[in-house]
Amino acid sequence: MGKHSRPGPPNQPSRAIPRADDGDPLAAYEKRRRPPLDVWRRHRPLHGGGGHLRPDEPRALEEWNGFSYEPAGTAANLAEAQQWVAEQTSADESAA
Repeated sequence: MGKHSRPGPPNQPSRAIPRADDGDPLAAYEKRRRPPLDVWRRHRPLHGGGGHLRPDEPRALEEWNGFSYEPAGTAANLAEAQQWVAEQTSADESAA
């Protein structure tokens, strides 16, 4: 592998940059409003550190509002935070 090759399968496009529709005049604007790596909801430990460390400590929940992540609440532990993130993911899949 070369120094600048991206991780992941070579036969799939990168998920880091969503595709823009050439026929839509607002496509570039909508592309800029998408969250990084299409992560609409995320969680962070309240006291810093890695997200996978200390799974029993509380988490801050953040949701993408079109421009930045904003606080959406708290979760008592890592499992509850992951469940909250998965709720949005499953809702997106059912809507598609």
